[in-house]
Amino acid sequence: MNTRQLFRSSRIHLAFWYGSVMAFILSILAMGIYRSLVQSKWLAIQQEMESIAGTLHDSLEPMLPTSGNPTQVLKAIFPELCLVNQPCNNNPSLIQRHTIGISDRSTYYLRLFDHHRNLLAFSPHQPSQLSSRLDSSFWQIVNLPNGDRYLQFSIMLHSGNSHNQPHHSHDYSSWGYLQIGRNLQIFDNEVKQIQLILVIGFPIALTLVAISSWGLSGLAMQPIYQSYQQQQQFTANVAHELRSPLASLLATVEAINRLENYQENTQSLLNTVERQGRRLSNLISDLLLLTSLEQNSFQKSFLPCCLNDLVNDLTEEFLELAVSKNIDLTSDVCDEEIYTLGNESELYRLVANLIANAIQYTPSGGKVNVSLNTEHKKVMIKVQDTGIGIPPEQQKRIFERFYRVECDRARKTGGTGLGLAIAKAIAQKHQAYLTVESIVGSGSVFTLEMLNQRL
Repeated sequence: MNTRQLFRSSRIHLAFWYGSVMAFILSILAMGIYRSLVQSKWLAIQQEMESIAGTLHDSLEPMLPTSGNPTQVLKAIFPELCLVNQPCNNNPSLIQRHTIGISDRSTYYLRLFDHHRNLLAFSPHQPSQLSSRLDSSFWQIVNLPNGDRYLQFSIMLHSGNSHNQPHHSHDYSSWGYLQIGRNLQIFDNEVKQIQLILVIGFPIALTLVAISSWGLSGLAMQPIYQSYQQQQQFTANVAHELRSPLASLLATVEAINRLENYQENTQSLLNTVERQGRRLSNLISDLLLLTSLEQNSFQKSFLPCCLNDLVNDLTEEFLELAVSKNIDLTSDVCDEEIYTLGNESELYRLVANLIANAIQYTPSGGKVNVSLNTEHKKVMIKVQDTGIGIPPEQQKRIFERFYRVECDRARKTGGTGLGLAIAKAIAQKHQAYLTVESIVGSGSVFTLEMLNQRL
């Protein structure tokens, strides 16, 4: 499997698991919301029916006699209701509607039973297929053959002076039962609407989750892919850097083996071997140093470092190199001693790399200036040159390993391409900021910003 296929497969797996987890969470949430909505509507219906039944119960009980023909009594109290085995009036008056007390007549119906649970009277609009016997439970759900559903609630009725009667049996304590019924069509329609919303909305939500999971997996894989590309570039650069001196070494050794006059011609060849060997040694040392800096290994406690001495020493050290390239190397250091906490050898290496880089990329007759000053609580070390400059699109990459602005020229000078990467790593270890400002053809300014540690 090639690299592109590997990363694509990894992205697909990451998106799949992300989408699966989100789909599971959305499923749980959808089920919870569905159950909550349906349960709340169901409880609201039950509370409404209990409220209506309670109101009718409290209004009817005082008017119920302890004796007499129940049919005649109900006819007198409820002229609207239909009595069992008698003609039914289907056109109630406004007064009769008020007597019943149920405003939504298309949804609710009323039925009255005697204490033997036999039907006595009922609303004209009640379903025709209901049983004439009262069920023993308070709540009943009735499913009719035509598909309609009804919810019924029953409550016991006592006569107005039943409290004066003996309560030796159920027949004497109860006058009968009041039953309120409700058509569940509206409730069922609302439940179907909720289900329809979930059926339509859930696939849409899953589609959005799939799209977002693919995008997020791409964002998650991007740093890994960039790191992998950097490793590939690093490997290629290391191979290129090592190949040149090794090829030179092999060619030199081969030339030595072919010499006829071995003693007279070996000195220059051995010098070449030594030079290339030192180049390999410096490259390996720089790689090991950069690795230890990035991994924060070999940490030592920071001590106060005098930056005045550091800058002056480095200026004197690089003066001979600058003179040999006809470059004017100057320093601008304030008289006040400036200290910071850090590792002196590492800070020395950091500033040395900046100066060496400035001299390397400044043509003959140019200038390099190293300055040290303070601003508030910060220390600023600036290395300014009049060199070739750095294009804006390359300024973010110059601190990468082996990255060079002018590859051919830099390799001829013998540099390893790790100087600025090491400088950046040392700055990060010291919680300092290393930045660059450059104009192509005019030069560059590298600025190291650290905390000022006063003694």
